[in-house]
Formats: sequence, C-alpha cells, structure tokens
Amino acid sequence: MLSSKPRTSGLVAWLTAIVLVAAPLPAAATQTAAGTAALACGDGSYQAEAVLSGSTWTARNGGTTVYTGTSMLAAMQAAVGSLTAGRTSKQRVVVRGSGSMSAGSRLSLPSYTVLDVCGTVNVTGSGSGDQAVVYARGVTDVEVQHLNVTGAPLYGIFVRNGVNITLGQIDLRLSSGLGIRVDNHGDRSVRTRNVRIDNVYVSGTSAHGVETYGLDGLTIGTVTARNTGESGLLLNDTLNATVDTVDAQNAGTGTGYAAFRMANRNGRIGNAYPTNIRVNQVIARGGGRGVFCVSESGGAVINRVDIAQTGNNAILIENCYNVTIAAQSGTVTGPGDIRLAARTEFPVTSDIVIQNLTVTNSAITENPCGVNTTFRNNTLVNSRQTIC
Repeated sequence: MLSSKPRTSGLVAWLTAIVLVAAPLPAAATQTAAGTAALACGDGSYQAEAVLSGSTWTARNGGTTVYTGTSMLAAMQAAVGSLTAGRTSKQRVVVRGSGSMSAGSRLSLPSYTVLDVCGTVNVTGSGSGDQAVVYARGVTDVEVQHLNVTGAPLYGIFVRNGVNITLGQIDLRLSSGLGIRVDNHGDRSVRTRNVRIDNVYVSGTSAHGVETYGLDGLTIGTVTARNTGESGLLLNDTLNATVDTVDAQNAGTGTGYAAFRMANRNGRIGNAYPTNIRVNQVIARGGGRGVFCVSESGGAVINRVDIAQTGNNAILIENCYNVTIAAQSGTVTGPGDIRLAARTEFPVTSDIVIQNLTVTNSAITENPCGVNTTFRNNTLVNSRQTIC
C-alpha cells in the first residue's frame, strides 16, 4: 500500500545535481573521484624509486643509490628521504615489488610527496599506537596513488592534520586493524582540509573500513567494504563531503555500526545543519545497520539506498537534523527496520524526510516523535508503519 504523510511547514531541500558514474576504463588506467583517467601504477615521471630484484631492494634517486638491502620499508623510506629537502612542489616515489613490514613500524611521508606502490605490502607481527603502512602528520600535498596491503596493520593509511590529501586506488585485504583513517586530532582547532579518496576496497578489518574525523572538504568515489568489523564508511565531525558510492557487505555484523555511519556532529556548521553531506548511493547487505545517523549529525542527502538483510536497523536516524533518505529512490528489505529515534541528552530528531522507498518485510517507526518529519511516497510490502 502507499503511505503518504507530509507534515512539514517549510520547504524541503532537494538535491538537483545528478552524479554520473563513468563506465569502467581498461586495465591500463583507473578512474578518479573527479572522473579523470589516472595512469597505471608506475607509469609517468618520478624522482626516486625502490625496486625489488630477487631478494634485494634497491632505492635510487636518479643515478644515486640510497639503499641496498632486504627491507622493503627501509628501501621505501630511503627513496622518500632522498627527495629534495624543503621542496614546495610534489615529487614522486615509485615502488616496484612486494614485501613485508612489521605492524610496529610505518612509512612516513612528508609534505609534497607522491607515493605509488606497484606491489603488495604484507603486514606481520604486532604493534601499538598510530603505526600504519603509510603515515603522514601535519602535511600539505601528499598523495598515495596506488597501495595494496594484506595482513594485520594497526592502520592501512593514517593521515593526521593535513591539507590537500589524495588517495587513489587503495586495496586493503586485512585480517585486523582499521583500513583508512584521516583526522585532525593532532590539533583539533584546525581541520584537515581538501581530502580526496578515489576508490577503496577494504575487507577483514576489526574496526572501520574508512573513517574521517574533523575534516572540511571531502570527496570520495567508491568505498567497497567486505566483512569489516565496524562501519564500512564512518564520517565523524566532517563538513562539505561528497560521496558517490558506499557498497558494503557484512559491515559491522553483530554490532550497531553500519555500512554508512555519520556521528559526532557530522555535517554541523556552527549551530546549524545546512545540506553539506551528499551521498549518491548506499548499498548494504547483511552486517549491522545500513545507514546510521547519530549524535547531533545531519545536513545530509542520500539519493539512493539499497539495503537488505541487516541484523540491526536497516536505517536508524537518532538525534539528527535535516537528513533526506532516498531523495531519488530506494529499497529496504528486512528484517532490519527504518527507525527515527532520539536520546534524551540531545535535542529531538528534526527535519527528516523518508521518501521514495519500497519497504519489504520491514517497518517504519518514529519513536519518540520528531519535529517536522516527513514520510511520503513509500510503498509498504508486508510491512507496517508507526509514525506520529
């Protein structure tokens, strides 16, 4: 049956921009979040390289050899260290070969560095703190074009307090840890700005697949999450974000985490929630939740959702403000339900639009009553609706 219950006194903000997804490019090239073709791994000019031959790594800058030995990490760090000191434009390091490094170590990238790893880094052993396969802190203009990681790092990539950060084609097939974290927690008074993530595949983490905290300006192409211990993509206190696709299977199974989660005043600008978080589509199968907005977050529009078989709520909006779900279309298939809720320690949920959904073997529930909530053009199939 059709359920329509408009109850809004103001105008609902509609997202009018259509995000176009280009057809896959040949294997020789990849696609960036901006839609431009990127070179295959290792192609193009570079200033330094680390190359594996047999069991020996050699790092060179031009005609100068800066490292020879058996350590992949030492070779990569030597190549990075050989770049021009005090540079104010990007210089590039290409890594050719696969190897291993300890979870208790990291490759540190300074400002104006481009890293392109044409091989796989396998992380072994244990570590603590903020160790990561690739680590950058307090940096400007850092780029990781390609990176493949296996094993159990604490973090695959960890960036703290940066400006102009670009992550290209990232493949993280892990057995523990967190995939990618970008935050501003070295100095929370200054946001990490202008971050672009083109295409991430992440699986097997014990924590989130991709997590941001304290950003202003984020563009993401696709996050593909498989069997992550917590959320596929989690945005915390992040402003002005555009995400094309979150595609998650079994993200946060047995937990309250979600394929796509917004938390900790995500999308809040000053004391208001203007629309500044735009997501083209969220696909979720299994796992904990599909979409979860919590703890005074909002200012978000999700164009399309395709959610089924979640173990917890398919969609939970809890103490969030100005959020539109399925601006264009969507399907939700149970057993997980769609729920608008609120905790008493925060202002009640408000200005929520749930629309254009086909809801099957599920439910739509609003409890407690929100303010200025709208439910319209939703088709209920073997589903119930309990709203205020």
